Amino acid sequence: MKNLYGLMLFFSILTIAEAQEDAMQLNVLKNQSLVKNISFESIGPTVMSGRVVDVDVNPENPTEFYVAYASGGVWHTTNNGSSFKPILDHFPTQNIGDIAVHWASRTIYVGTGENNSSRSSYAGIGILKSTDNGENWEHLGLPDSHHIGRVLINPDNVNEVVVGVLGHLYTPNNERGIYKTTDGGKTWQNTLFINDLSGIIDVQHAPKNFNIMYASSWTKDRKAWNFNGNGTGSGIYKSTDAGQNWELISTQKSNFPKGDGVGRIGLAVFNESTVYALHDNQDRRTEETKKEITSGLQKDDFKTMTESAFLKLSDKDLNGFLKTNGFQEKYRAENVKQMVRSGNVKPIDLARYLEDANSMLFDTPVIGAEVFKTTNGGNTWQKTHDDYLDDLFYSYGYYFGEVRVDLQNENNIYVMGVPILKSKNGGQTFESISRENVHADHQALWVNPNKSGHLINGNDGGLNMSYDDGETWEKLNVNAVGQFYTVNVDNETPYNVYGGLQDNGVWVGAHNAKMDKGWQQSGQNPFESIMGGDGMQIQIDNRNSNIVYTGYQFGNYYRINRETEEQKYIQPKHELGENPYRFNWQTPILLSPHNQDILYLGGNKLMRSLNQGNDWHAISGDLTHGGKKGNVAFGTLTTISESPFEFGLIYTGSDDGLIQLTKNSGANWSVISNNLPQNLWVSRVIASQHKKERVYATLNGYRNDDFKAYVYKSEDYGTTWKPINTGVFNAPVNVIKEDLENENVLYLGTDNAAYVSFNQGKNWEVFNKIPAVAVHDLVLQKASGDLILGTHGRSLYKTNVSAFKHSDADFFNKDVSIFNIESINYSGNWGSSWSKWLTPYEPELHISFYTNTAEQLQIEVLSNSGKVIRQISFKAEKGFNRLDYDVTLNEKGVNQLKKENENLKISKAKNGKYYLPKGNYKVKIKSQTESFDIK
Repeated sequence: MKNLYGLMLFFSILTIAEAQEDAMQLNVLKNQSLVKNISFESIGPTVMSGRVVDVDVNPENPTEFYVAYASGGVWHTTNNGSSFKPILDHFPTQNIGDIAVHWASRTIYVGTGENNSSRSSYAGIGILKSTDNGENWEHLGLPDSHHIGRVLINPDNVNEVVVGVLGHLYTPNNERGIYKTTDGGKTWQNTLFINDLSGIIDVQHAPKNFNIMYASSWTKDRKAWNFNGNGTGSGIYKSTDAGQNWELISTQKSNFPKGDGVGRIGLAVFNESTVYALHDNQDRRTEETKKEITSGLQKDDFKTMTESAFLKLSDKDLNGFLKTNGFQEKYRAENVKQMVRSGNVKPIDLARYLEDANSMLFDTPVIGAEVFKTTNGGNTWQKTHDDYLDDLFYSYGYYFGEVRVDLQNENNIYVMGVPILKSKNGGQTFESISRENVHADHQALWVNPNKSGHLINGNDGGLNMSYDDGETWEKLNVNAVGQFYTVNVDNETPYNVYGGLQDNGVWVGAHNAKMDKGWQQSGQNPFESIMGGDGMQIQIDNRNSNIVYTGYQFGNYYRINRETEEQKYIQPKHELGENPYRFNWQTPILLSPHNQDILYLGGNKLMRSLNQGNDWHAISGDLTHGGKKGNVAFGTLTTISESPFEFGLIYTGSDDGLIQLTKNSGANWSVISNNLPQNLWVSRVIASQHKKERVYATLNGYRNDDFKAYVYKSEDYGTTWKPINTGVFNAPVNVIKEDLENENVLYLGTDNAAYVSFNQGKNWEVFNKIPAVAVHDLVLQKASGDLILGTHGRSLYKTNVSAFKHSDADFFNKDVSIFNIESINYSGNWGSSWSKWLTPYEPELHISFYTNTAEQLQIEVLSNSGKVIRQISFKAEKGFNRLDYDVTLNEKGVNQLKKENENLKISKAKNGKYYLPKGNYKVKIKSQTESFDIK
């Protein structure tokens, strides 16, 4: 069938050039930035990982493969996963939907923008291509595709490529469907278009015939408050001419499900005629097919129960229900019955007490996962199993939906969800092949076409490999690709870094822990897991860092004593008869800077505990617009900030665009966001620690497919606001923070970069030494002067920003400024190791300086008497620079020091180098000097 929209949509040279220019603007900003040479250290962790979306393996040598992470870029291994090299770091996106490699020519096509429509699935910028293993990339167009479902390359023609485009995540758009190129991406033809809400989630071709293709369309509609992952536009299409023309084959007569309940469909093609389809069926189950009701009272019983029937319930049965379902201790049979007698509570309120958006999502009785098979090229389909595939999709099949078939045996298939299942009889029965070191959520699987049982699995926790068909798995987590939501630090020495990750819980580890495989020798990873689920915000008691407040999604928070290993669940509970509190996916919490026993937690109201979360009281009414009907909690607080100048001066921000202020601990509240853009997610509101009246706010339009950067400052408690986004590349903004010492210095994290401003946001400088990854959170550690970035795809980065505290107008007018150089301790082991076969240990002295001009400098190391003992030629660029000096000397320098001190003995180290002895020295750049000691 020739698609009605199958016009030749050729991208003109100008259009591609414009898309390329837009994609490269961030790199231009980086090259011009004053802080482009500020180096960052990746501090892991690597023991957990991030979501994998695809794996592409060399068919001639399966120890070489590429892995694509949802928001962590593309990585390459040539040693079977022992180590990887990132190959997309210099391109302005790390968000991947699918990759395809033409191994004969070593050509890589990357479809950007994740294909799993999660709440943290980031948009891409179209199709990329590299012919030199990622050294250089070419942008091939489709800039408005946002999310790519699949990329297929003709094995016999590297220039013939078929792409399944999923389209926008949150809004309708027309750049969806099947796109094809026959000239290597210079031009594209849209060969299949369904509608502006239905994209293509999967495309597969017959293993030995590129002409025979099957594609699955998917209708979905995600909003911040609701997700419908099904619709009449979902179905299966077939092409017999390599994707040029398409025919809908999931018709009524084909026996494949039709109608509004058709959800995501994954495809696996064994040969031209035999195809498996994994379908997320969102049609509701009939009453007789629902799971058998468990014994005892159930939530739904109270929805229709009369008052008289309720009062006749036995106290034992009612108390059993109340205790089992976590009702507060004060709600027990006797007093609840009294509340019903008095008319203050109705029986239905007991059901409502347990219902929120999240429970409604998981309580939905849908058919769920089902596997279909065709052996006649899609003319007819037959479900392979009689029973339900329960406990696989858990009502969110939109997040999985992948199926694979073993090309050695058409009856060996694998389906992905929670967990991963295999079948040896064509899908009649299944068994789990998840094991103790395999994460639960599965999105990618490579099945060796030449060796049955050899699998590479990608999941939310990273990468696993098996050679025995899933009986045992090796974990290949060596890349720092964690998807952090939040990050925090304590005041210990060395200080610890805490972080909450997408589907990987909450972890803590020393900031200077080495990210290598040495921990496998000791059996103790330097990072420790302290909470499961989706890891959320962390607060650490500054009096005792063993007391930690953290939790998982939708407000499920705990107070943890790490010393005693005690955990107390502290989520606030609404009153019986009241509407349930609404809690955001990432519920905000805050320990009061005035009293570390006082904890704030934001639902749709602001809760306060005066005793470390043991008891709670709402100190506000609803601080949102009131929520919206849907299956995702909405109308919730997203950010809380209390002024360090005054107890009870509190700001809140909500997911529906409201910023509110109280100056009297919640007695009165006022909306202060009416003059800001409306209905955007308030990602941060920050009360200044330098000036009482000052407040900062960032808004985020990601959930509206709005990619503008919204950053604001107020000097009058939010009465008036001023935009401060000059120099910020368009991307949703996640976080803003003030420097701890210099009120002019601000830090910003967006969906593709981190920035610093030296003038309270009048203009911003972008950091260059990290990939273009989403920065969800950042924190400063006061004693060390370190800045920690929590990225959503490349784990944690650290740099020292102590130098920034000196930056003011005079500073930037100086020709050169050298920052404080930290002294180092002398060691007789410099230049040697305990074995001649090991790399000698060499010290490093960091010399940081600022210069107003780009030039070749002669950096001089001076003795205590001011004589030159070492010269280093350094190509400086305008802005901040850093020289890492290995404290070595040449013969001339040695002679000068001996001339100054006849008793001094300096001998060559084992590596043949001279090192500075103990003493006081200076670094001189032009006319500026700075001292340092070797102690």
